[in-house]
Amino acid sequence: MRKAVYPGSFDPITLGHLDVIKRAAKLFDEVVVAVAHNDAKQPLFTSAERVDLIRSSLAEENLTNVRVDAFNGLLVEYAIKQGATALVRGLRAISDFEFEFQMALMNRKIQPDLETIFLMPKEEYSYISSRMIKEVSRLNGDISAFVSPKVADALEQKFRP
Repeated sequence: MRKAVYPGSFDPITLGHLDVIKRAAKLFDEVVVAVAHNDAKQPLFTSAERVDLIRSSLAEENLTNVRVDAFNGLLVEYAIKQGATALVRGLRAISDFEFEFQMALMNRKIQPDLETIFLMPKEEYSYISSRMIKEVSRLNGDISAFVSPKVADALEQKFRP
């Protein structure tokens, strides 16, 4: 069975993330969308909230080979515990590549049997980032073209309770 882990902070999940998940689901028997806990970041949503938002955003996609989980610690160790042979990473622009390339090389050094697969979202999602979505929402802008309705509602609750 070919299993991949698609890690990220997903704070919040965007339509670009969902597009990468759908692409990965076509390539692998199972895809684990893994919400990372990163002490260096201060997320808007808790890990549990992010897991719930991902699950609700995926609900209408009928992807039976995708599951959502949260993890702490070293990604490669988590991926091996999951039985994964690959990590999926999304690339939006060339500016993403340098960081992702360095991370992929580090992961390969730590765990040589774990491959990193880079997937690009559709062009219309290539400029979307969770950080920008939060900023537009915070400033009361329309984010409906960038996130699922559940995510838009959750952002509304965070910024205008």
